Amino acid sequence: MKKTFALLLAMAMTLSMTACTKEEAPAPAPSEPEAPAVESTVGGKEGGTSLNFTTGGDQGTYYGFGGVIAGKVGETTSTKVTAITSGGSKANIEAMDAGDAQLGFVQTDVGAYAYQGTRLFEEKIDNFSTVANLYMEQVQIVTLDENIKTVADLAGKNVSVGAAGSGVYFNAVDVLGAYGLDVEKDIKPTYQSFGDSVEALQDGKIDAAFVVAGAPTTAVTSLATTKQVYLVSLDQEHIDALIAESPYYSPNTIKADVYGTPADVTTVAVGAVVIARDDVSAADVYNFMYGTFENLEALTAAHAKGAELSLEFAASYGAVPYHPGAVEYFKEKGIDVPAK
Repeated sequence: MKKTFALLLAMAMTLSMTACTKEEAPAPAPSEPEAPAVESTVGGKEGGTSLNFTTGGDQGTYYGFGGVIAGKVGETTSTKVTAITSGGSKANIEAMDAGDAQLGFVQTDVGAYAYQGTRLFEEKIDNFSTVANLYMEQVQIVTLDENIKTVADLAGKNVSVGAAGSGVYFNAVDVLGAYGLDVEKDIKPTYQSFGDSVEALQDGKIDAAFVVAGAPTTAVTSLATTKQVYLVSLDQEHIDALIAESPYYSPNTIKADVYGTPADVTTVAVGAVVIARDDVSAADVYNFMYGTFENLEALTAAHAKGAELSLEFAASYGAVPYHPGAVEYFKEKGIDVPAK
């Protein structure tokens, strides 16, 4: 009898402890709702091939955004695009001229120089056509010295002006020239890529650097995570003079929250244009347009520059006629562009 009572008591205690444990156990935290996936639009023309797409340095916007576009075009059309790093606009035109690439990013001014055979190009290179003008590339004059407030303050300073003979170099020539400064005489120029310029700023080897790329630019963003970055503003009088001399520029503002600068910065910008060799098939260029502009939401989710794309801006480059594949895509959208 005693054994039976003890057994019943033990069972009761076990049940009681189990109940307490269940009551005290915290309820599982509600799961966060997953963000809805952005569906891609698949289509375009059959018969696409594989294309090399030269972009820019691995710390620039060309490469970062170019890779996103290449992936989306390949995912949604029969054309496969491989984005590869390069020396930027001039190098991209030369690579296409040599047959090493079929697509490439160029600044609007550099594309015009090649097509006309001026400045960076001793001879005309005109075996390419426009695909689309994608976004604006700001002329960013980056410094860690809060006392450099205007372009005029760069006089006598160590300044990176981009790689020798690059588009950035000529942007620096134009901007400095608007303020009466000679790039070879009135500053101490160094010729460096975006990444090298940022390292030199970080190490105190230079006072400022010209970076021409869509903001935010990876190299500058990286610098801003460890240092207080300042951008030099241009005043309206000198902007007007610059545009009168070089109509490829347009006024532009970089908001303070882009890099955490003390205030918004006024500067100028050029367009970032995708070009293609003339012998690239119309189907491939049409597919590039389709994969890009039929998937704006997905591109925006993948890269900030996606939010800046529009067909109206894409059709705005007048220096070089458009490729037949692009002309066809624009025509379907009710937009006429100059055809080659």
